[in-house]
Amino acid sequence: MLFTGSAQADDPAQWSKIRIATEGAYAPWNFTSADGQLVGYELDLAQELCRRMESECEIVAQDWDGMLPALNAGKFDAIIASMGVTAEREKVASFSEPYAKAPNTFMTLKDSPLAKELGERVDYNLRKDPDGAGKAIEAMAPVLKGKVLGVQGSSTAATFANAMLKDIVEIREYKTTDQHNLDLVSGRVDLVIGNITMLRASMEQPELAGATLAGPTFVEGVLGSGTANVAMRKDDVALKARFDKAIQSVNADGFNRQLMEKWFGVDITPKD
Repeated sequence: MLFTGSAQADDPAQWSKIRIATEGAYAPWNFTSADGQLVGYELDLAQELCRRMESECEIVAQDWDGMLPALNAGKFDAIIASMGVTAEREKVASFSEPYAKAPNTFMTLKDSPLAKELGERVDYNLRKDPDGAGKAIEAMAPVLKGKVLGVQGSSTAATFANAMLKDIVEIREYKTTDQHNLDLVSGRVDLVIGNITMLRASMEQPELAGATLAGPTFVEGVLGSGTANVAMRKDDVALKARFDKAIQSVNADGFNRQLMEKWFGVDITPKD
């Protein structure tokens, strides 16, 4: 899509129109339907946030790896694309209160030895229990050694992989999650890592019927906040206040939980 216009002055009265970017390639959070429409959990959420902010919103597609530069160039005003808070991202953008929180985990093929060798699901918080998470990675190292791991580039999952697994596996970064999923099916990678809700949704696709989740989950630490937040330019304080209020509202009255149950089959509203 083409983007026009420049950033608005950060006056509360001037946020009657807001341009929001999403990726459109991260089902079920945001994706493009067969008829070319942007759909998904975050599209429904964005529309409701805009309604509660009494703002007219235009939602546009933007490649993931160019989102933050395009935001600061004034091509749009906010990003709603399962983007979590990290120290690096906070240098160039501000973030709303979180609207979702989900861990990262691995997906491999059911007939791969890794499906059993990675073990049962155990949840690790890299910030609260770094020692436990470190021991879990050490335990997985022998079975992961020499394997090829697929991950979406410029994502927190890529940050985790490069920080924690680069000496164990060969890491291949992809522009989209669909690309690394296809390489998993074709055998060009042995496993992938990503947001657990995205991976679960991927396994509903016919071509991924032979895939399964495997091993532990990880959240926070090098993965950032582990949450999904609206990203905005640092100077747009009034816009952040609007989004914060709307997010508080959809969390408080259960609207967000209902959306999550519709799209994910599970409630992942932030609890802490």
